[in-house]
Amino acid sequence: MSLSPLAQDTRWVDGLGQAELVRLGAVSARELLDAAIQRMAAYNPAINAINITWLEHAYELAKNYKPSANHAFGGVPFILKDLGIPYAGQHMSNGNIALKNAKYIAPKSSLLAQKFIDTGLITFGRSNSPEFGSMPVTEPLAWGPTRTPWDLSRTSGGSSGGSAAAVAAGIVPVAHASDGGGSIRIPASCCGLVGLKPSQGRISLAPFGDEANFGVQFAVTRTVRDTAALLDAVHGPGVGDRVIAPPPARPYALEVGADPGKLRIGFIDHHQMGGQMDDECRQAVQDTCKLLEHLGHHIENSWPQALGQKDFLGKFNAMWSTNMSVTRERLAQMLGREVTKDDLELMNWTMAEYAASSSATDYAMAVATSVDFRRSVAQWWADGFDLLVTSTVTKLPIPIGTIANCPEDPLKASRLAGDWIPSTPPFNTTGQPAINIPLQWTKDGIPVGIQIVAAYGREDLLIRVASQLEAAAPWAHRTPNIPIAV
Repeated sequence: MSLSPLAQDTRWVDGLGQAELVRLGAVSARELLDAAIQRMAAYNPAINAINITWLEHAYELAKNYKPSANHAFGGVPFILKDLGIPYAGQHMSNGNIALKNAKYIAPKSSLLAQKFIDTGLITFGRSNSPEFGSMPVTEPLAWGPTRTPWDLSRTSGGSSGGSAAAVAAGIVPVAHASDGGGSIRIPASCCGLVGLKPSQGRISLAPFGDEANFGVQFAVTRTVRDTAALLDAVHGPGVGDRVIAPPPARPYALEVGADPGKLRIGFIDHHQMGGQMDDECRQAVQDTCKLLEHLGHHIENSWPQALGQKDFLGKFNAMWSTNMSVTRERLAQMLGREVTKDDLELMNWTMAEYAASSSATDYAMAVATSVDFRRSVAQWWADGFDLLVTSTVTKLPIPIGTIANCPEDPLKASRLAGDWIPSTPPFNTTGQPAINIPLQWTKDGIPVGIQIVAAYGREDLLIRVASQLEAAAPWAHRTPNIPIAV
């Protein structure tokens, strides 16, 4: 299979760059969509990133698209994660085999899906996700594993692994992602992308989600400027939101290239739960701190001590398991029948059963503990620190099949996941913004993600520093070599 010149020429152009081509009349939205679909046909068989498409609908959108100065991403091809973001009239499975087989069709769109439409994006399908986003790898029984384009034997991460792999492969320049315990940042790390988890309440989950819970939604991109511009387009509250982040002082796009000043930055260069960390991950933190120091920032060997609680995950099991129990009930509503053990993967069924055996007091105590944890962690920022630097994961992207359902030990997958990603779930509990940037790479060309965390509501500061680092140590020239489908 060969790509058209346009499909090749636009493959590594970011979202704002592709939109500019449409505004200038150099290409049409239809031509950009054709190019993305060509790239999907060429590269998706190797990575298994995109699992659902609605091409006829997308071509109709592209045909009728009229360029507008109000559309930051006008005419740019786009995909939604196959999890928790309904798009009216189109199939979604949430990575679940029962919904896949039932060919479930979303009756209406979420507010965020509509905002993506309103910014001019042309959505043509969905990206693979683990079942209900419960794992940091994308290997659902319903659709099979998604692989990082940088090494096809390794995971793309999860739960936004399909979106990350599609952007890293150059199929689309930006894609929807969501994050309940690291699910934007982890796949961004595995795939060498920018992945911002916004503050709790920054982006509305209306009318289906709850901003007071762990999960947030946004996107993965290749450039910081795409992240900033897309955040400008989709942030803001919806009707009935329980948590609303303070509005930014100015557009996030203006933070790209803005001087962040001299910042006080702490770091963690070890596995804070006492496990093993790959040397490459430790070195990545240290090298990043050296670069930040060179850029004029003050670096201290300090971090919130509450992050070292070895029973962190256990303290919130009642909340996480209750989320899965609620998911099981909602699955029954979507299917129009009772859910059986055959409808859910083993670990998710086990978590839902755990919640069923827990009491309301267990759940309330977990909520109270999360409040104490949030305040303990946030105090470190209140005491005068601006940013925290960590590795996003403790090991390089792990081999496909490392984390899988185990009939003899249904929660083994959860324990393995917790050991790999100790640095991401805490900031879903605290609600703070955190960003992965592809700043460090192994000698073999495997990305090693760096996580930077700011105080609640300070996405502006993350964008300033991320763009400063992007300018000092660029990554846009790095592209994977993926076998093309015959």
